[in-house]
Order: sequence, then structure tokens, then C-alpha cells
Amino acid sequence: MAAPMELFCWSGGWGLPSVDLDSLAVLTYARFTGAPLKVHKITNPWRSPSGTLPALRTSHGEVISVPHKIITHLRKEKYNADYDLSARQGADTLAFMSLLEEKLLPVLIHTFWVDSKNFVEVTRKWYAEALPFPLNFFLPGRMQRQHLERLQLLCGEHRPEDEEELEKELYQEALECLTLLAQRLGSHRFFFGDAPASLDAFVFSYLVLLLQAKLPSGKLQAHLRGLPNLCAYCTHILSLYFPWDGGKARWRGGTGPWDSGQGLQERAPPPTFLPCPSAEVPPPRQTPAGPETEEEPYGRRNQILSVLAGLAAMAGYALLSGIVSIQRAAPARTPDTRALGMAEEDEEE
Repeated sequence: MAAPMELFCWSGGWGLPSVDLDSLAVLTYARFTGAPLKVHKITNPWRSPSGTLPALRTSHGEVISVPHKIITHLRKEKYNADYDLSARQGADTLAFMSLLEEKLLPVLIHTFWVDSKNFVEVTRKWYAEALPFPLNFFLPGRMQRQHLERLQLLCGEHRPEDEEELEKELYQEALECLTLLAQRLGSHRFFFGDAPASLDAFVFSYLVLLLQAKLPSGKLQAHLRGLPNLCAYCTHILSLYFPWDGGKARWRGGTGPWDSGQGLQERAPPPTFLPCPSAEVPPPRQTPAGPETEEEPYGRRNQILSVLAGLAAMAGYALLSGIVSIQRAAPARTPDTRALGMAEEDEEE
């Protein structure tokens, strides 16, 4: 019997199954298709088989760490959320995916990783509290630098020199993107009818992160909350596919806050501005997913290794930055060759 597929992803927060955009998209797609995954929600990327999150270990032991490649593998395993789409809908999917990456993703990165108030009070706060010691001291800053590099790649050569002008341009395009998504969704349950597709997994991931986080600086969030059908869309998916993770949050409509509700797993929240959607979850393409487990693989061995690696990284940083220095006394006699070789090797390491 083949080993089960295992998905390693960032743990949840803010009423969501995961706080990471890529992890959330893969989790949502897997839930849409009913792919039987053993899910490990962790807060230490070093415990992933690839060292990054999300990562999928296939039934044959192969490790895939790119979200789009993970979804492609699930499709090859007959878990395809786009199986019933027409050629026209497939083309629309590609167009909207490109729109999300070009117009909405840069602002999401800017909102969570560049905006100083949001980064300090929301993003870094969550990761610093969730990550184990000593990773919580340096990994949030490293992740911020990685997201800044990703933002630079997304902006490309057309990036304005003035940071304020860049921010204004990015946010204006993101506002237009949200409005276009609201118009395209209309009063439908999903973007292509009554069953979710891969586009829904990505749109939901982008929107629900922005909607759920308590951002002190949230210009784009305020605009999203003014689009009631997109808010109801996020609530509907949360309540039906993640009822035990964040599905008890209900959107009241308008610009009001989230509040708690009861029985949302059985009955979808009735928005005041849309017809009440059916609460039945569309049947998965394949065998329903097995129970999701929060059990983290491996054990005390990896925890000890993580702590030792972190301590080594902190010691290396202290040496390189000059906080700690090593001074050697001049030798009273000429050392032998072997001792000299070992000293040089230690310095190189």
C-alpha cells in the first residue's frame, strides 16, 4: 500500500487555517477536491522535508515545495478542481490568475511585510510568538527580506523611484482589481457556478487574509469590506470547508466587524444583500480527505537539532557583527604543523 501524501504548511491564526498565503491556497485547493492528505501544520519551516513551507511529500517520497507544482501534482493524482471547466473558463482562469499576481499580490506583500505598523504589530508579532526559540529572533526579519525581494521582482523595471509614488500606484491598481473581482463574481457562489475551482482557491486565499487580519493600517482592507459580495464569498468558503479552523466567523455586511456565529457548518450565513446560498458542500472529485491532524512529525530529536542550529546561527552572527571577538595570544614557540592547520580550519568555518 502506497504511503499517504503529506502536506507541511504554516499553522493557522486570525481565525484562518493558515496565515501564509501559499499554504492557505494549497490547503483550500486540497479541501475543494477532497484530496486525502495528512496535514502537518507547523511553525518551524526547518521541520519541513524541503526546509520551506508549504511542501508536499508524495506517496512515492518525492518532495514538492512550489504551490503551483503541488496543485499540478494533485491534478495528476485525479484531484482536479477544474475538470468540468470549459475552454473559455480555463482561459478566464489563466487571465484572472495573472491579474491577481500582477495587481493584488504586490499590495498584499506591501501590506503585511513592508508597511511598518502592520509588520510590527501584526505580521512580526504573530511569527515571533509562533516560532520556536531561537528562530523567533531572526527568522521574521529574514522572511521580510525575502518578501521585499519578491516585491521587487513583481514590480520589475516599471517601479517608480519614489516610494510614496510606488505605494500610491500599487494600491490604486489593487483597488481596481478588487472591484473587478466583485463585478465578475456577482451573485454567484463561486466564480464558475455552484462548484469551486482552482481560481476560487487563490482568490479566497488573497481576500480572506486581508479580511481577517486586524491591521492598524488597512486602506485596501477598508475597500474590500465595502464590497459585500466578496466578504460573503469568503465567509461562505470558511464556514463550509474550514468550519473547525475559522468557519465560525460571520460577516454582517457593510463595513462592520466580524462576529461569532453558531451552526455555520450546517448552514451558510445568509447575507442581507445576496440570496442565501445552499449549505451543501459540492461533492469532492475523489475520496474525501481523511481527518486532518495537527501532529507534527519527527520529535524531540528535531527540536534539539533546531535549537542547536539556532544557537550556532546566533553565535555566528555575533562573531561576524563584531559583538564578540576572539583574540589569540602570541605563541611562545612555533606550533607544530597539525595544530596550525586546525586553527586555520576553525577560522574558515
